[in-house]
Amino acid sequence: MVEILSMAEIQIRYAPDWVLIADPYVNDQLEVLSGKVVFHSSDRSEVWRKATELKLEKVAVRYLGEVPEHMVLSL
Repeated sequence: MVEILSMAEIQIRYAPDWVLIADPYVNDQLEVLSGKVVFHSSDRSEVWRKATELKLEKVAVRYLGEVPEHMVLSL
């Protein structure tokens, strides 16, 4: 059974990996507050492949490492 973790717990356990979070609980700003980590990897592509394979209804993918200053993120 996969346990529900807060984002703080997820950060502590899985940083600096990419994480696939099933059934994320989000606030009004769509920030992930908690969920079930069903997969993690240092390779973003592996996480997206797993998300496709599992065919979960609701997921969030987060990177838990340091974002380099020169990198641009888009939502």
